[in-house]
Amino acid sequence: MSTALETTGFLLGVASWLIIGASLGNDRWKVSTVSGNVIISNRQYENLWHSCSENSNGVADCRDFESLLALPGHIQASRALMIISLLLGLASMIVSLLGLKCIHIGSSTDETKGKIAVTGGVLFLLSGLCVMVCCSWYAARVVQDFNNPFYGAIRFELGTGLFLGWGGAALAILGGGLLTCACRRIKSDKPKAGYYTANQPKTIYAPTAKSEAESRAYV
Repeated sequence: MSTALETTGFLLGVASWLIIGASLGNDRWKVSTVSGNVIISNRQYENLWHSCSENSNGVADCRDFESLLALPGHIQASRALMIISLLLGLASMIVSLLGLKCIHIGSSTDETKGKIAVTGGVLFLLSGLCVMVCCSWYAARVVQDFNNPFYGAIRFELGTGLFLGWGGAALAILGGGLLTCACRRIKSDKPKAGYYTANQPKTIYAPTAKSEAESRAYV
């Protein structure tokens, strides 16, 4: 695997970690819809941590969710998945940095560095999958409530935070896939195990007088 491709995977992983962090801190995971004939003076939006209301002058008033246990199950799971994703991304960056060919630490062989790079790539893949599941689950609930004719509360649409999460997840999966390509089989210089090798010279045994005498004795 070329050093440029491996470095590209690492940089994509770092970029994904930054975008996922920006997605988690974004306030607009879902935004109140403006469709319809009714003019709405206030715009409401929410994320995993609080809900906000913004008036026509652009002044926002945010209120944190008071009880964790009182929250819906998909919000609790989304919080856990996002935090796990950031922790996995941080660990994968450290591990992948040690596995890069351009970084020389100690007397690590190419085979060892390849295994370390693959470990970092797998962690990036897990990080991206966590964010993908989180954002897709949250978006599915928003779409379900929006299309529910019996839903009496405010209808919301998909916000910027979800799209940032999907973008960060895609970069994490792509970067992890490039790093896992570092898993290659390094040929060993040792000969293959077995009785004979391809280049082993053949030994021709010539019969001796003693062996001829012994064979005649058995006849």
